[in-house]
Formats: sequence, C-alpha cells, structure tokens
Amino acid sequence: MAYLDPHPVPLTAQTAAHLLRRATFGPTPQEISDFTGKTAEQAVDLLISNAAHRATPPPPVEMDETRPDAGQPFLNKPFDVDRIGTYTNYIQYWWIGLMAEQTGKPSVLEKLTAFWQNHFPVIRSAVDDYRYMDQYLRFLRANALGNFRQMVVGMTKDPGMLIFQNGNENSKEQPNENYGRELQELFTVGQLNYAGDHNYTEDDVKAAARVLTGWQAVNYRQAGTTSIGTVFTPERHDTASKTFSSYYNNTVISGRSGATAGEEELQDLVAMLLRHPETPKFICRKLYRWYVNPNVTQEIEDQVIGPLAAFFASPANNYAIAPVLRKLLTSTIFYDARSVGAIVKSPAEFMLGTVRWLELPVPDLTTDFAAFQKMMGYLSSSMTAQQLYFLNQPSVFGSLPYYQIGYSKNWINGTTLGLRGARSDGFVQPWLEVKPGYMLGMDILAKLRAMQPNFPDVAGTAALTCEQVLAEFSRNLYAVPLTTAQNDFLIDKIMMMNSSPRTTWQFEWNAYRSDPTNTNRQNTILWRGRALLKYMLRMAEYQVF
Repeated sequence: MAYLDPHPVPLTAQTAAHLLRRATFGPTPQEISDFTGKTAEQAVDLLISNAAHRATPPPPVEMDETRPDAGQPFLNKPFDVDRIGTYTNYIQYWWIGLMAEQTGKPSVLEKLTAFWQNHFPVIRSAVDDYRYMDQYLRFLRANALGNFRQMVVGMTKDPGMLIFQNGNENSKEQPNENYGRELQELFTVGQLNYAGDHNYTEDDVKAAARVLTGWQAVNYRQAGTTSIGTVFTPERHDTASKTFSSYYNNTVISGRSGATAGEEELQDLVAMLLRHPETPKFICRKLYRWYVNPNVTQEIEDQVIGPLAAFFASPANNYAIAPVLRKLLTSTIFYDARSVGAIVKSPAEFMLGTVRWLELPVPDLTTDFAAFQKMMGYLSSSMTAQQLYFLNQPSVFGSLPYYQIGYSKNWINGTTLGLRGARSDGFVQPWLEVKPGYMLGMDILAKLRAMQPNFPDVAGTAALTCEQVLAEFSRNLYAVPLTTAQNDFLIDKIMMMNSSPRTTWQFEWNAYRSDPTNTNRQNTILWRGRALLKYMLRMAEYQVF
C-alpha cells in the first residue's frame, strides 16, 4: 500500500475515536459522534482549523481566593520574586485546563504544543522566572502549526531557552557550547541518522556556539520589572567567519558586526541546519512516534519517514508544519491496524483523557478560579506522580518515554500502574470535592438513569440489562474492542461477582427505579456499577490507545 495515501473511507465511530485519541488528549463521546461519517481529510482539517478557537485564551489569574487580587491577571504586574513558584504553577494549571476543556471544538493545538514542549524543553526549575515560562509556552502555542524554520529561530532567541541552555553567557571571550550542541543533537539534525551514523562533528558544535554569541535575556528575575525579552549585544559577538564540516557541505557563515549581525548569522545557521538531509527526517520520525507508532522499522523509514520528510522540506512546503501533520493524520498508515493501540498512554492521555471521556466539567478560570486551581492542581500532581511533569521535564532530552529504548512502554512500571488505578478509581468513586456540589468523578446513578430511556421496558422488565450497561460503558472506550470472553468476565465475575445470575441485575435495577431515594437500593446499584467501571479503567486495554 502507499502508506501516506489518504484513508479511503469515511470515519466510523472506531476510527473517529482513534483520530481524536491521537490528535487530542482524548475525545468526549459527543466528539466521536460528531466526527463519525466525516472523511479523514474533513476531520483533520476541522481539528486544525479549530486551533484558532483557543489560540489566545484569557491569561492565567491569581487563584488564591484569600488574596485581594484573586481572579486578576498577574503577568502584567511588576515581577514578584516571592511568588515565582506559585505563579509558575498557575501557568501550568492554565495550560492543563486548556487540554482538559470540552468546548465542542476539539483541536490539535494543545497536543501538538505538548510535542514541541517536549522537543524544545525549557525547564521551570532551571529558569525560575514565571514570566519567561509564560512567554516560552505562548511562543510554542502560537507557532505549533506554523513554520519549523521560524520556530527554530524563535526558540534560539527565546529568553527562557537562553537561560536554560546558558546562551545568556555565550560571548566571544567565553563561548558556551550548550545550545550549539543541543540545537544540532536534539532540535534539528539529530545526533545520529537511522543507520546509526553521526550527523555532525564537535567542531560543528563549536562553530555554532560562535555564531550564537551575543544574545542575552532582559530583566531576568529582576524584582519590580514589568517587561522581559531578548537583546543582541554586538560587543559580545564573534565577528569572524565560521566554517562547518563536510556534514554541512563545508558551509562558511560569514562573520558580521553591528546591530544586525546576530540575526543575520542566526538566519544563516538555521538555513544551513535545515538543508541537512537528516533534519526533516529527524522531525518527521519524532512526529510519527508521537502520533502513530513508536516502532520505526526499516519499512516505515523507507515508506513513511523518507517521503514525509521530502514533503516537509520541499520548496512548495518549505518546512510548514500544518501540512505535514495533515498528511500524517489522514494517512493510510495512521489508520492501519498496526497503529491502533500501539502506544501506551502517557499520564496526560490517561488522566485528561479520562476527564474528557467522563465529561467532567472544568471550572471557568475567570469566574471560578479557586475550583479551577483545585482541579488542575490535582491533575497536575497526579501526572507528576506518574512521571510526566509539563514544563519541568527531567532533562533537555524531554520525558524519558519519548526517547529511551522502549519509548511509551516506559510510562508503565509497578509504581505508576498502581497510581493509575488509584486515580481512575477516584473518578469512578469520587472523593475530591472541587467545590460545593461538585465531586470530581462520574455520577454512576445519573449515568444509568440517562441510559434507561434508550432501552424501554418490555413486558414489565427493565430492558436496561447488565449486557447493555457494559455495552454503554465500553462504547468506544478502548482502542481495540473487547472479546466476548472479556465481556462475559466483566459481567459474571466483576459486576455480578460470580455469585448472582445476570437476571439479578434486572430485579435490583427495577427495585431502584421504583424507589430511587431508597439508600439501600441506590447502594446496590452503585456497588455493581462502580465495581464494573473501576475494573474496566484498570484493564490493560485502557492503558493503550
């Protein structure tokens, strides 16, 4: 098959769910319904165009309801050294809230921004200036679907990146090689090609560092300041020409002087890096692993990565990101059976995907900021415990499961698997009160009552059977449908606890319906429904997508 050819048939509920799981942090049932019947091209175009819906959301606000400025934006105020950690948390919560929200307009924006945030990591614990972290995150969101060339140029001058990678200290007298190395190893050409051969030399690192001398961040951690940014200081710049190796066709970047020297040489450097034949392959390989399958075989390298990279770097596309993403998410290989269920959910896909699947409301940041903080703080701490910390990855390589051997399988170990189960249990049997009247979790009784009108009574018995309950709970829940044996196990061994015939459910359900305020009858239904759903969310099939 031609792996990058468009998926040839309209989306079914199953393939729509697959697309939405991969392109977003997880679909709501309504979103799956809305996307069913669309062509892959129509669906992906909608996901891309919907990015504009939340391209410029309201800014993060003070979320401590005890403070006099509660509910007010803080990024436009003088820098507050005492609240660096708190405000950085609020920025992280703000972003997680955008990932979890359910506006009816699902988009690729936040999932793709998370890709770039892991590709170009700037780590909060190293930067320790909430304004820098905000500007960095906003740059990624604004450019996530834009042009990779502009993204590399912008990230190189980003004040947070300058601090994190010591570019702020890079001068002609004392060149610092950190960013010059990571720019090549991790951000553009990659250290090694698919065959394991090196893509650049140590002298290339040194030459790149010299090109980048002179850039500095402004007002870093300066109490009371109201602006940040980046400046180029010509006196700190190495004005000699820089020669690169045969990996770059012995390119010479002419030395410049004056106020525009830094920008001109930076543009030349990025152009050279993008001309390297491995750069588009390196980026497309990472996109493939993020969206399709961590396993890149020689077949995939030849049939997918190579052609996609050629399209990415072609003069007609010129490193535009959105067309590459569109081609990947509409491709035959994306919907191939080998791709479905091939990735272990990250803590974000697990936690936020469950929130979105259960349609748990996200409090409004501007009007309900205390509840918003409580919910996002819980989601953030839960993901951190499971080894994913947005804006604070463990190293410049990003989170371990995105680059270590085994890739997404590294999200699962004896500790994290138990933590996942505890968190999903908490969504089924709620214990966290987000605000008065809102427990963070599913109302099982309300869910079952909502199902009942779809299954009218027949001859005096409840048509909402245990089989129908399971079918409704599992509708598009898993990437791969359960077998008959698994369904039977869930009903007979879990829901009915291997002690009651299935008809018992109908008697209990009818008893509850006849007296819905009776606590004992409520608890009987709750016990069975919760036991079933808890087990379903702990199954191996729910850990992959």
